[in-house]
Amino acid sequence: MPTIEIPPSIRTVLVLEDNFIIAMDAEEILKSIGISDVQIATNADQAMKLITAQSFDFIMLDVNLEDETSFAVADAILARGLCFGFTSGYGDAEIFPAHLRGIPRIDKPFNESSIGNLIATATRR
Repeated sequence: MPTIEIPPSIRTVLVLEDNFIIAMDAEEILKSIGISDVQIATNADQAMKLITAQSFDFIMLDVNLEDETSFAVADAILARGLCFGFTSGYGDAEIFPAHLRGIPRIDKPFNESSIGNLIATATRR
């Protein structure tokens, strides 16, 4: 398996994911590729509180969160100039607002390679 190369500056990651099993899987994958601190938010409000309270080097946003999307969180992240990418179980780009269609994203299920590539691509933007 090829080595995943993420920038050494990426050490703290927030994962916004409403499915607990998927969130735990993401945390395990992130730690396996060298991320030292992973925080999990299960809804948009929780994510916004964490983003306001602390600094993150990268943020992974699940697009669909039960009865809402993460697009408002994405807008807040953009306003703060933070680095992020989307994860989605849906391949349809049309659900994304036009200004968010260029943000890197990966499809679920994800793995070490896809998450590593998401982080690398997003940090090069």
